[in-house]
Amino acid sequence: MRDSQQTTWLGLMIGNSRLHWAWFTGERLIHAWDTDYLPANIVQQLSESQTLHNLPPEIFPLNEKFFSPSSPSSSSSPPLPLLLASVVPSQTALWQTYPNVRILTLDQVPIKGMYSTLGIDRALALWGAAQTWGFPMLVIDAGTALTFTGADANHYLVGGAILPGLGLQLATLSGRTGQLPTVELPQQLPHRYALNTQQAMQSGVIYTLLAGIKDFIEAWWREFPQGNVAITGGDRTLLVKYMQSQFPEIAARLSVEQNLIFWGMRSLFF
Repeated sequence: MRDSQQTTWLGLMIGNSRLHWAWFTGERLIHAWDTDYLPANIVQQLSESQTLHNLPPEIFPLNEKFFSPSSPSSSSSPPLPLLLASVVPSQTALWQTYPNVRILTLDQVPIKGMYSTLGIDRALALWGAAQTWGFPMLVIDAGTALTFTGADANHYLVGGAILPGLGLQLATLSGRTGQLPTVELPQQLPHRYALNTQQAMQSGVIYTLLAGIKDFIEAWWREFPQGNVAITGGDRTLLVKYMQSQFPEIAARLSVEQNLIFWGMRSLFF
């Protein structure tokens, strides 16, 4: 992969609840998308795919969007090269059957002082962000879990924190109590003091989480006044929108990017 700037390859990050995909040509990220976890027979179909055109629709559901009948095939030696990172061991085992896979491990990420159980997703996102905006770097990943991961100017891991993400907190309230309803995340910051149960749940989770994020960021800037802060993950857009309403000066300094993990993958091989 490192030898060809025109090689078509796939990146796959196996997350806690979904598969996150990226299509690259050399160093260029063409498209990123998500799918559900996939059964073994679909992995076998991927093993037989020589081009993006004939990927199983369960993996690449957007073929019609990207390829017209006259589009040229994007080919490489079969099957397509796959870079994989995972935080779910059972899923990792499934994808080990793919014949052209390179599984990324924590020791391949050149951040110093990492502990053995640090998630590879956190390490890759941190490395990808730092390669773009520089160290010191704090990455906030707003996924199923919300994580903070930071490294200093010498590329040493400062550390971080993990807590339930927005959706998980709301789901836990409805799932582990007798009468609280299922609640969706609002598109706008809700009123702090609510007059019904649904909005009270939204307010409690969102305002508490925002206060925590603000505290972590301010602590980061006290220790690293010139430090960068990037936010990624599925809830990044909503969180930034909430932050813009509640803490606009902080929101203005955030770098927002969906594909930090894939930037980290790419930087290790090109």
